[in-house]
Amino acid sequence: MSASATSAVPDAASDAHNNRWKALVFIALAQLMVVLDATIVNIALPSAQQDLGISDGNRQWVVTAYALAFGGLLLFGGRIADLWGRKRAFVVGLVGFALASALGGAAQSGAMMFGARALQGVFGALLAPAALSLLAVMFTDAKERAKAFGIYGAIAGGGGAVGFILGGVLTEYMNWRWTFFVNIPFAIIAAAGAYFVIREPEGGRNRSPLDIPGVVLSTLGLVSLVYGFTRAESDGWTDSVTLALFVASAVLLAAFVYTESKVKAPLLPLRVVTDRNRGGVYLSLGLAIIAMFGTFLFLTYYLQIVKGFSPISTGFAFLPMVAGMITGSTQIGARLMTRVAPRLLMGPGFLVAAVGMLLLTQLEIGSSYSTVVLPGLLLLGLGMGTAFMPAMSLATYGIEPRDAGVASAMVNTSQQVGGAIGTALLNTIAASATTAYITDHIAGAGSAAQQRLVQAQGMVHGYSVAIWLAVGILTLSAAIALTLVNTGRPDAGVVAGADEEAEDELKVPVIAH
Repeated sequence: MSASATSAVPDAASDAHNNRWKALVFIALAQLMVVLDATIVNIALPSAQQDLGISDGNRQWVVTAYALAFGGLLLFGGRIADLWGRKRAFVVGLVGFALASALGGAAQSGAMMFGARALQGVFGALLAPAALSLLAVMFTDAKERAKAFGIYGAIAGGGGAVGFILGGVLTEYMNWRWTFFVNIPFAIIAAAGAYFVIREPEGGRNRSPLDIPGVVLSTLGLVSLVYGFTRAESDGWTDSVTLALFVASAVLLAAFVYTESKVKAPLLPLRVVTDRNRGGVYLSLGLAIIAMFGTFLFLTYYLQIVKGFSPISTGFAFLPMVAGMITGSTQIGARLMTRVAPRLLMGPGFLVAAVGMLLLTQLEIGSSYSTVVLPGLLLLGLGMGTAFMPAMSLATYGIEPRDAGVASAMVNTSQQVGGAIGTALLNTIAASATTAYITDHIAGAGSAAQQRLVQAQGMVHGYSVAIWLAVGILTLSAAIALTLVNTGRPDAGVVAGADEEAEDELKVPVIAH
C-alpha cells in the first residue's frame, strides 16, 4: 500500500478531529433555535391570535400542534438519524425547520399557522436528536466532552428564558411574524456550517430495517400522552376525553415496550433505557423539567399581571437564571465532571435548584424582585446548569454509535413530555388553590377594590402552592440521581500501560474514536 494511501485515513480522521470545535458552534446554534422556539411564540401568541382571527378555544393549537408533532416523533427522528447518518439528518432537519418557520411567519389563517407549527415539530423531532448524537460521537475525550456538553447543557437549559426576551423584543418593536422569521437565518447559517464543517465518524450508522410497528405505537402513545396533559390543563383531569387519552397512551406504550422486546431490529432497543445510569438520567431529568417549565409559566404571569412588567421587562427578568445556568454548566459542571462522579453533580445541582424554588414559594403581591425573584432564579439556574451538563453527557456516554440517535431522542422525549406534564399539572394545582383561596376570602371583601385585591392574592397563593410541589419534585429528582446513577467519573477505570491499550481496543465499538 502506498504512503499516500496509508495517510488518507489518518488525514480524514484528523480533519474530523480538528473540525469538531467548529462543528460545536453550528450544533449549538441549531439547538438554541429549537429551544428558543418553544417559548418565543408564546410571547407573540396574543398578537398573532388577533391578526389571524383565531378563537380563544383554538389558540392552544399554536402551542399544542408543535408539542404533539415534536414529542410524538422524537424516537422516530432519532432512529432516522441513526439510519441516514446524523449529519444528513441534522441538515435536512434545519432546512425543513426553516421552511416551516417561513410558512408560519407568512400565515394568513389559523389553519395555516397550526400546520406550520406541526411541520416545525416534525423537523424539530429530526433535528434535536441528530444534534445531540453528533456531540456524542464527535467528543469522546473525557475533558473535551465535559466542555462540549457544558456549552450544550447551558443552551438546552437557558435557551427557553432567552426566548422570552427575544419574543418580547420582536413582538413589541417589529411584528409577531418575526418570531417565526428569526429562525430562518439561524437555520441557514447552521445548515451551511454543518455541511462544510461536520465530519461524522465512520461506521456509526444503524442500517437495520425500520421497525414500523414500533414507530406507529410509540408515536401514537406519546401523542396521546402529551395531548392528554394538554387537555387536562384546559378541560380538567376528569374529562372523559382526557381520561380516554391517558388510557390509550398507557395501552399503546405498553404494547410498544412488548413489541420492542420481540422484534429483531427495535426502534428503541431496550438496552438503551434499561441501563441503570441512563434510566436514572432520563427519569431525573424529566422530573426536573416538570418543575422548571411550570415555574416559568407562573413567574411570567406573576411579573406581567401582578407586578405590571412589560413583555420585554419580563424577558430580561429571567436573565439571572440564564447567567446561573451558563455558570453552572460551563464553570462548575464542565470543570468537575472529570474529577467527580456524575451523581455528585446531578444530586446537589437539583437540590440547589430546589432551594431556589423554595425562595419563590415566598412570593406575595408586594414581594420585591431583587429580594425574592432574583436570588430564586439565580439558584434555580445555577443548580439546573450544574445538573443538566453531566446528565446530557451521561445519557449518551458509552452508548453504541448505532444507538446514539435514539438515545439522544430519549433525552429530548423526557424533556418534552416533562414540559407538557409540568405545564398542565402545576397549572391545574395553582388554579385549584386560587379558586379555594378566593372562595374562602371573597365574602369579607366589601368594595370592588378589595375584591380585586383578594383575587390577586388568590392568584399569587395558587402560584406559591404549585411551586411548593415543584420543590418536592426537584428533591425527588436529586434522590433518583443520587441512588440510580452509580457510574464513576467518565475517565475512571482506565488503567495505565499495556492494559490501557487493550481497554481502548474494547471501547472502540462502544464509543466512536
